[in-house]
Amino acid sequence: MFPSPSRLPSSPPSLPSPAVRAGAAPAAILLASSVAFVLVQLDVSIVNVALPQMGRQLGAGLAALQWVVDAYTLGFAALLLSGGALGERLGARAVFLAGLLLFALASLGCALAPGVAALNLARLAQGAGAALLLPNSLAILHAAYADDRAGLAWAVGCWTAAGGVSIAAGPLLGGLLLALAGWRAVFWINLPLCLAGFWLAWRVVPATPPRAPGRGFDLAGQLLAIVALGALVGAVIEAPQLGWNAPAVLAGLAAAVLAGAAFVRVERRAAAPMLPLALFARRGFSGPVLFGALVNLSYYGVVFVLSLYLQGVRGMTPWQAGLTFLPLTATFIVANLASGALAARTGPRAPMLLGALVGGAGYALLALLGVSAGAGFLDMLPGLLLIPAGMGLAVPAMTGAILAGVGPGRAGVASAVLNTARQVGGAVGVALLGALAAGATPAAAMDGMRAALYCAGALLLAGAALAWWSVPAGAARQAPLAR
Repeated sequence: MFPSPSRLPSSPPSLPSPAVRAGAAPAAILLASSVAFVLVQLDVSIVNVALPQMGRQLGAGLAALQWVVDAYTLGFAALLLSGGALGERLGARAVFLAGLLLFALASLGCALAPGVAALNLARLAQGAGAALLLPNSLAILHAAYADDRAGLAWAVGCWTAAGGVSIAAGPLLGGLLLALAGWRAVFWINLPLCLAGFWLAWRVVPATPPRAPGRGFDLAGQLLAIVALGALVGAVIEAPQLGWNAPAVLAGLAAAVLAGAAFVRVERRAAAPMLPLALFARRGFSGPVLFGALVNLSYYGVVFVLSLYLQGVRGMTPWQAGLTFLPLTATFIVANLASGALAARTGPRAPMLLGALVGGAGYALLALLGVSAGAGFLDMLPGLLLIPAGMGLAVPAMTGAILAGVGPGRAGVASAVLNTARQVGGAVGVALLGALAAGATPAAAMDGMRAALYCAGALLLAGAALAWWSVPAGAARQAPLAR
């Protein structure tokens, strides 16, 4: 059993919103926070279309190229909890700025990498920078709208729209940069974004005081979380290549279980735990976290296999494949903004439930109409419109449901838990749906692609049931767990 909320250490007296105290406009803080999310999400998707060219120029094989994607995921997922905890201990603004600096330096290392090994190390550092950025961007946003629940729902919708557009536009932008300047340009593009984000955050984001700065750092919890998450994600990444029975994969899974069990034990006994386990005793917290894992498992898995399918089976160029993803962009914008408005009026359950059902229908339509030897772009279009519409409705509401259940002092850790679950889900999705979509012949690859899409749709149906069970109507108004 997890400890009850009463066993957690007391919080310091609540303070006014830092944005209000500093006189900073919440809209400007929203913009600074959104720039960070654009960076984090862009580097999830923009690299996929550049992999074939990277392989030719660097002389890298498929396994090494897979790690160009997976090294980022590994660094990101393994350090997200630590990034949220550091923001609580050192202040969200300070850790946010440090994350922007690390992301910029790592992007420079990627752009200048002489070989695939150096590139993968720099991608690992990029993931670490993203782990510092993401939870603290949400903590900053939560503080700016601490006294405006409806405004927070709207702001989370805008923040998610920025990230959703960047991940949808990544393949298109990547194809354009490849055509104009080569694969290194997909990393050079990060530098002006990092510079703009750093300047804006330095000017408009108020200094956020650390939460209980005199308390301990929970070093044991930090290290065990990194080992558990790193071993789990690493094992999932390597399983498709080595096999689930491979000694290295089994050892990674065993290490993840042991380190995870030790982490729970340490956090139960710690005077100042990095992750208060009482959060998981609340159905309105644990349900949306699992929902987020299912959403990423389906979406990231499909984006990965669809990119390979379009180029490997349909014979598209990177530019053509990027154009195919273009309908995702506009739909994400509209759906994210609609989700924020709907959640502000009804609470997060309705947009989560509707989004899961719409996204699941999109996967089914894409499988039925868009995956065949004679299918064209118009056959794929209905699915390509419904998938981002569903994700765009569900993700801001899911994020808002979690933020609504914690006080501003716990927003960084709560968002870190959510995004850790989403990153692990994404890694599992790439491995699971990638295995389903594999095929030695075009016909077998199409059969596998349909199986992957139906699997993604089934996962979202499970997500819809989970949203109905875990998030009551009007959950945005529940009393937050501030401790």
